[in-house]
Amino acid sequence: MNFFKKKRMFLFLIAIIILVGLIGFSTRDRSSQTLPEQIVSDTVGFVQNIFSVPAQFTTTVVTNIKDLKNTYEENQVLKAKVDDYKGLLSRYQELEQQYDELQQTNDAFNEHTSMDYNPIPADVIVRSPEGWFDQLTIDKGSDDGVETNMAVMTASGLVGKVEDVSRGTASVQLLSGFNETNRISAVIDGGEDEDGKQQDPIFGLIEGFDEKEGMLLFTGVKPDLEVKKGSLVTSSGLGGVFPNELTIGEVDSVDLDEYGLSQTIHVKPTADLYDIDKVLVIDAASEDASSATGDEGL
Repeated sequence: MNFFKKKRMFLFLIAIIILVGLIGFSTRDRSSQTLPEQIVSDTVGFVQNIFSVPAQFTTTVVTNIKDLKNTYEENQVLKAKVDDYKGLLSRYQELEQQYDELQQTNDAFNEHTSMDYNPIPADVIVRSPEGWFDQLTIDKGSDDGVETNMAVMTASGLVGKVEDVSRGTASVQLLSGFNETNRISAVIDGGEDEDGKQQDPIFGLIEGFDEKEGMLLFTGVKPDLEVKKGSLVTSSGLGGVFPNELTIGEVDSVDLDEYGLSQTIHVKPTADLYDIDKVLVIDAASEDASSATGDEGL
């Protein structure tokens, strides 16, 4: 019995000695691994590589999906902000345009008030597609002092005359809605000659509108009179409907008739006849400016 106990103790001590030796052998500095260690290391590395590649791929895919989702959400937020910015920019431009238009109308109001005219500001409320080039309706009528045959203009120039009036509204016949019975007594600024001397103004009648070119037709000019391009054309006040000095347009070109007896002047309106929002109805203070004659129908 004691023999077996001693033998077991002896074997236990030998096992401890071998274990300590192996630990010391494995922990010492070596330049290379043993064959069994290499086999174990290669096997473990191969197995790790088999499992690590799919794991890394899965991790990369999941990360990319999260990044794409975050990018999409950020893009939606940025898109919404861009849309808001565009809306604000459009609104700002609209308000800026309205401000400029109101400022110009106010300047024109003050200018014509100082010329002894009584301008009545009005807004365009109706412009039907059928009569787009002929008429429009404003929000001022007889209760506001508007009468038939009064001149109507924007801040840029003359656009037409009052044709019909009700208590709260009035219809305006536009210069672009000319017919053969309409005439405007007008005058072309003679300008200065080569010596700087002021030349005499040229009087005549505006008797038509060229829709294709968008030009008013100033007729009755003698062939020997020199008309310069860019010369200012205004109302003369001789017809009795429109007061004088209302801006109509500028000389664009000059045509001599086939017989060489007169010139037809193409006048470009200074006012935009196709985009009219705010107007001034000109009520001349003088009595003769409010009575119409047969020479001026528009």
